[in-house]
Amino acid sequence: MKTLLKIIGIIIVLILIYAVIAMLAFSKDYHYEKSIVINAPKEKVWQHTSSLQAYNTWDPFSKEIKNFSVTYSGAGNQPGSSYHWKGDGSEGEQSITEIIPNEKLGTQLHFIQPFEGTAKSNIILTPEGSGTKVTWMIDNELNTMMKIMKPMMDSNMDKMFSQGLGDLKRLAEK
Repeated sequence: MKTLLKIIGIIIVLILIYAVIAMLAFSKDYHYEKSIVINAPKEKVWQHTSSLQAYNTWDPFSKEIKNFSVTYSGAGNQPGSSYHWKGDGSEGEQSITEIIPNEKLGTQLHFIQPFEGTAKSNIILTPEGSGTKVTWMIDNELNTMMKIMKPMMDSNMDKMFSQGLGDLKRLAEK
């Protein structure tokens, strides 16, 4: 019994040490990006990234939310256009902040549930040989709890961005 209590005590101490190190070592500024080369001209890829409606056909985050529903506002492909999503335990808004045709879609995310917060996201298209390099990135500021969870966030972002960019590649290469 004493050995079990010692092991539990050591685990708790290690978790606390990790939490303190994470709070001190990890920056509050968070940036994640991933790229993929798609065998299609950027004009064709742009068809799948140029509006919020097109984006939602390959967005992996919306596919993860049960009972997902979306309400669009605006033209969908101009600055100021937005959508509001809601699902089991998740709610938020995404609005277009910048569009450079065939090159860039910039958005602002406002998370309402399960955590309040904001983030900026960009999808950038650049020629790469006979194809198009798509770089998807997100930037936000981490609160203390999120700083502790940064390694898990990186892992989840890698999974989700890989899935989304893979789906985008399949759509654009048809």
